[in-house]
Amino acid sequence: MSSSSFGVRNNSTLVGSLDLKASVEPAKDLYVDDDIGDGFSFSGGCKSLGGFLSALMLANMGIDAGKYAEAEGPSKSDEWFAQGRMVKAHALYGNKEKAKDPFFGLTMGSGSQSSGDVFNWFCVEAGSSSNPTVLLIHGFPSQAYSYRNVLPVLSDKYRSIAFDWLGFGFSDKPQPKYGFDYTLDEYTSALESLIDAVAPDKLSIVVQGYFAPIVVKYANEHQDKLNHLILVNPPITDKHAKLPSTLACFSNFLLGEVFSQDPLRASDKALTSSGPYMMKEEDATVYRRPYLVSGASGFALNAITRAMGKDLKAYIESMRSILASDSWNTKTTICWGLRDRWLTYDGVEDFCDGLKHNVVQLPMAGHHAQEDRGEELGNIIKRILRSTQMAEMIILLTAITQLYCLERAALVSKAQSGEVSGADKLGLESQIGIAHLCVWS
Repeated sequence: MSSSSFGVRNNSTLVGSLDLKASVEPAKDLYVDDDIGDGFSFSGGCKSLGGFLSALMLANMGIDAGKYAEAEGPSKSDEWFAQGRMVKAHALYGNKEKAKDPFFGLTMGSGSQSSGDVFNWFCVEAGSSSNPTVLLIHGFPSQAYSYRNVLPVLSDKYRSIAFDWLGFGFSDKPQPKYGFDYTLDEYTSALESLIDAVAPDKLSIVVQGYFAPIVVKYANEHQDKLNHLILVNPPITDKHAKLPSTLACFSNFLLGEVFSQDPLRASDKALTSSGPYMMKEEDATVYRRPYLVSGASGFALNAITRAMGKDLKAYIESMRSILASDSWNTKTTICWGLRDRWLTYDGVEDFCDGLKHNVVQLPMAGHHAQEDRGEELGNIIKRILRSTQMAEMIILLTAITQLYCLERAALVSKAQSGEVSGADKLGLESQIGIAHLCVWS
């Protein structure tokens, strides 16, 4: 391994000059958000300034950063990426100029630049395209990877799609103010674009955590498109309007920028502090990787947290109003991991009972229920959707039966009045019966 200098160039942000053993070419100048190789350890190199700063933080705390490196060969993250595809949706706003550092006005690296006129979203799909569609939406902060144990459970009966929000996982992470600002209103509009691209027909939606109010706002404007809405540990009461300190720290003045570049704080701590989940190291590397390969993930996290702090309360109030409205006709179920350390269950059941929304409890799950109890949640989702399909089938069959009875009564009336002969009546009766039998089947 050679010693590489972390230095400066005219159009990059000043990061000082430090020597560190790294698996990058000697004397390569770096942007603050450049992708600079693979792995994360003092011997294997950091992939971004965020990872580099985190290495220094860990060293100061006496922690061996080498234990957080990815193993040689294909990683879990590589395997997950190979299962998905990029979908283009939601156009950039503005003049699409190159993103610049907010402090020094210097051009940033590729990690914070938009990939084109339309954003790239990473999506993983399981199940036949001929099956009913279920869209699985991760929470904040998380990734589509959190549904890895839910997708196979649903795949035999449903076409299931999980995606990374903009700013997360493998999806685009534009620098704020350059095409996308990570506001809740923008996320609502972006979600509409993505759904139009991946599920133009009817679908069911499962959404977990703090992105639930955004999805409910979308659903309210597209009720004719939804079969069922499942909310997993959503912020739904007044007590839920404030972000937990584990997340709020990313919006702190100055320190927020530093904390959001720390992979351990942004991924490991954010996931494990919200419930009982004990993350395996191989899974932790998938969640850390976006923060190791580019500082763009940290910039996005900082911007999203600020937006949540500003608008979350209003969005929760709007969600409560929508779900309580007489015009809300979408079948809705709330699944709740009772070991959630961020959002209290107090008041959730009372709110749902008054509105006749179903509530399903997961006693052993925390805030990220799909992480804690993925297979269990998958089976619950399957049962909920199956019950919806059965209810719709019963309604359809009831309507068909009523129509058959009306048509037969009309035919009998005509026969009694002499409008049709007995033979014609029997023939028409047979035709009506055969037609309805075909519809029933």
